[in-house]
Amino acid sequence: MSVNHALEEICRGTAEIIDMERIETLVKKFYETGETYTVKAGFDPTGADLHLGHTVLLQKLRIFQNHGGRVQLLIGDFTAMIGDPTGKSETRKVLDRETILANAKTYTEQVFNILDESKTDVVFNSEWLEELGASGMVALTTTFNVARMLERDDFEKRYKAGQSISISEFIYPLLQGYDSVALKSDIEIGGTDQKFNLLMGRQLQRTYGVGKEQAVLMMPILEGLDGVQKMSKSLNNYIGITEAPKDIYAKTLSVSDELMWRYYELLSNKSLEEIEQLKTDVAEGRVHPKAVKENLALELVARFYDETAANDAKAAFDNVFKANKLPDDMPEVDVEEDTWICKALVDAGIEPSTSQARRDIKQGAVRIDQEKVADEKITLPKGEYILQVGKRKFAKVRVGV
Repeated sequence: MSVNHALEEICRGTAEIIDMERIETLVKKFYETGETYTVKAGFDPTGADLHLGHTVLLQKLRIFQNHGGRVQLLIGDFTAMIGDPTGKSETRKVLDRETILANAKTYTEQVFNILDESKTDVVFNSEWLEELGASGMVALTTTFNVARMLERDDFEKRYKAGQSISISEFIYPLLQGYDSVALKSDIEIGGTDQKFNLLMGRQLQRTYGVGKEQAVLMMPILEGLDGVQKMSKSLNNYIGITEAPKDIYAKTLSVSDELMWRYYELLSNKSLEEIEQLKTDVAEGRVHPKAVKENLALELVARFYDETAANDAKAAFDNVFKANKLPDDMPEVDVEEDTWICKALVDAGIEPSTSQARRDIKQGAVRIDQEKVADEKITLPKGEYILQVGKRKFAKVRVGV
């Protein structure tokens, strides 16, 4: 493979690259001499599971591994106790260490669905940040001033709005930057919302005389299933990589035809040339968009499970939605007699809240025994019912049985 092709794959889907010349030099040296280089990406284990939004970075890390990069997968067990303030309108709750370590274990089990474990170093920043000590921490804070810190967009907005900003949140970008000092990283990647923190690594490497300044590569934030807001569990617009194969498959098929190409660019292993050919085939009517979407869904399920699971997920989907049959493995739940329909939907695990259930009923998305529900105030008398939300969510509910 040529250096130019490698660089094209590295640049694919990126939002911004700072010091592309350094990346070119590192990749070229690998192809000429076999010398590897380091690529850092940090993850604060503030939640247990990863979703496709997280895998955008992991996919890019895998591309670097294919072209000479050795990944420094940084688990922010120390910084997670502070919480990254990026994009937050208020100070985050502090997590206890036991929860952080449990989440970190889950992360490391999931990432090797994508990364090459033999080319990955999993590191925890408590290793050097705890050794930094009080004097080292004070010295670190002298490398940056408050005025510069308030230039950061989210800090500036909170300051002008009179909202609280803790001193620990000011320290967070410095700690993330110091990680790059400790690891002597050649490249760091992150989302566009991390630009301030990523550039801090470059500055601190210079301040601490590391002898290099890391290049920075930023990836766009992946939109969720709604195609508008970023993929997030709190917004319920996500595809989790540990979800059941049938759910990953069905959720992928639910994205719009336009968003499908975005997912292909940021998530698929297909080459740019292959994706362009698919776009041409769809535009010229040789291939239906749904068939292209099905192939993406199959690819994603196979990545996190295997091809058999992917094919089974497709068969199950086709059985339910093409033949209009009910799924064989729907969850079952018992509720009390005369339970409010919205509460029953939440208890069955197919609605996140009663307010969302009310909205879905008003939009005609809720069915009982395949009959559309029009009244959000009804209660369920004694009996057994199949509850359904949209085309993907089913549950068998036994009332007062």
